[in-house]
Amino acid sequence: MTELDLAGRVVIVTGAGRGIGRGVARYLGGAGASISVGEYNPRRLDRISEELAALGVDTLATGCDVRVRADLDGLVAATVARFGRVDAIVNNAMTFPVPRPLVELPEEDLDLAYSSAVKATVWAMQAVHPHMKAAGGGRIVNVGSAAGVVGFPGFAAYAAAKEAVRAITRSAAREWAADGIVVNCYCPASFEARTSQGPVNPFVQASHDRFWHQHPMARVGDAERDIGPVVAFLCSDACRYMTGETLMIDGGTNTWA
Repeated sequence: MTELDLAGRVVIVTGAGRGIGRGVARYLGGAGASISVGEYNPRRLDRISEELAALGVDTLATGCDVRVRADLDGLVAATVARFGRVDAIVNNAMTFPVPRPLVELPEEDLDLAYSSAVKATVWAMQAVHPHMKAAGGGRIVNVGSAAGVVGFPGFAAYAAAKEAVRAITRSAAREWAADGIVVNCYCPASFEARTSQGPVNPFVQASHDRFWHQHPMARVGDAERDIGPVVAFLCSDACRYMTGETLMIDGGTNTWA
């Protein structure tokens, strides 16, 4: 057994029903962790639960809308009731506001981004803190975005929320280090394949075009094989002396920033 081994660990992953959250949950489960899935969409919740079960992963599936604090408290409580502990949490879930010009940005977009990313991250961290402190430590992994670090036109609400998450990460890292809890963040570059029946949002298209034009590796990151291993490190004993940091898991696309 090495310090990178996740056997016996209990990890919560929010928004694990699709995209990066799904890939991360699959990788962490494959690395030996028991996975507590939080997902608000019942169909996606059933799918990831079946996938993890097929991989032989000990799984708890809980319906959870991260915009509702009681749901996050319930997710953590259910995890501790089932597994007796929570060693790590990956705060992946966020509801994505429609990209639009800053001059047209409505209050409801800011509220959506703030509630599903900033408030949700704080609430989840507060929920796991007493359990991790009592156990002598834990791992909190938050999710930022290059949209906040670099600045993408049309993504102001999303970018602002993600930068707030990074700020919260740094504050928690300082406050909770004495409790043995390390708190880090990562910014991924991985696109989920989706089909759309409507017109392509010009800001989304521009961000995708920029990605492909500037990407040194000229490929999309795979959520499970490229993002998952780095998140596994952040959840492991190997990540005991790094806290308050942001890792850019983007294949080098933003090294110029």
